Amino acid sequence: MKKKETSTTRRKLRSSYATSIISISLVLFLLGLVGLLMLNAQRLRTHVLENLGFSIVLKADAKEVDILRLQKNLDTKVYVKSTDYITKDEAARETSEELGEDFIEFLGYNPLPASIVVKFYADYANTDSIAAIEKELQRFEEVDEVMYQESLIHLVNENVRKISLIILAFSAVMFFIAIALVNNTIRLSVYARRFLINTMQLVGATSSFIRKPILMKSAGHGIYAAIIAILLLCGVIYLIQKEFMEVISFKDIDILVILFLIVIFLGVLLNMISTYFAINKYLRMKSEDLYY
Repeated sequence: MKKKETSTTRRKLRSSYATSIISISLVLFLLGLVGLLMLNAQRLRTHVLENLGFSIVLKADAKEVDILRLQKNLDTKVYVKSTDYITKDEAARETSEELGEDFIEFLGYNPLPASIVVKFYADYANTDSIAAIEKELQRFEEVDEVMYQESLIHLVNENVRKISLIILAFSAVMFFIAIALVNNTIRLSVYARRFLINTMQLVGATSSFIRKPILMKSAGHGIYAAIIAILLLCGVIYLIQKEFMEVISFKDIDILVILFLIVIFLGVLLNMISTYFAINKYLRMKSEDLYY
């Protein structure tokens, strides 16, 4: 009879451990997703801003030699990430593809000018910097006009700032929710061992002696939960990297290592803290109160 009870207790404990690990791994997975957003927020901002730029419309009588010299000059500027020289013929071909018909045949000539598309580094992709750069470019004889969408650049910068604040606030809320969920899960797990804790007290075991093995096991469960969460995060990264390769991929070892270490650290820390307080509750509880 005693063996049967012991076997039943062990099964309940194993079930409790499994439930605890799975629950905590899901919480850590959600925290990992939020962490992934936070760690990549700056890279996402950079990616968006560095794909904005402006077109330098060149004069019709500008010589190609002078245009190429201007392009090389631009490439040496600290604020320029890349330049792309588009000839009149290339501009006409792209426009025809967009319209779906040959507009040159209709007009009888090509009205489109040659241009240089310039993309900036993120630090310079703001309205103030671009306004100063525009004045500098107007000094070149080959430049007829500088075209860019000032309102769009301002809107992107403003939206990126707002999104960053929203992500930060969401992260704080998620962290507190995670603490509450982990704490409840751990309390249920420790509740299943309340009689064992009380029995150890009755035979004279000290609080630290009772607490130590349970805390160590809890830390181990935190690591197991973190590993499951990391595997789930790897699956998510694998699915999204095809669409957002320039933002996040498995090549970003530095970011992923930081993220995975944070997940493991939180798994162990939250588990041990919650377990510590849950154990103390039952260490202070009287034997007759354990049945309620």
